[in-house]
Amino acid sequence: MYARRRHAYFVMMGTCLALFVLAWGVVRLWSVPVAVGMCVVAMVIPPLAAVVANRRGPDDRWWDDPSGDPKSDEWWDELDGKKRRR
Repeated sequence: MYARRRHAYFVMMGTCLALFVLAWGVVRLWSVPVAVGMCVVAMVIPPLAAVVANRRGPDDRWWDDPSGDPKSDEWWDELDGKKRRR
């Protein structure tokens, strides 16, 4: 899953870079408003790419998964108010 998210991130960031470069390198010669619109679209892509890259997959460990250290897990469960399954 990590490779798929990384690939999607780089595709999105490459698209962002291509839009920005094309907007001010080529499109502005014909239409400045279209170039500005392309830059606005390019501006929205990086936050979306960060969300895609940092999304939790179904097989990913998460912060609240057991660490494997019984004492530590018991301590964190006590702090969170969780009941341990034994």
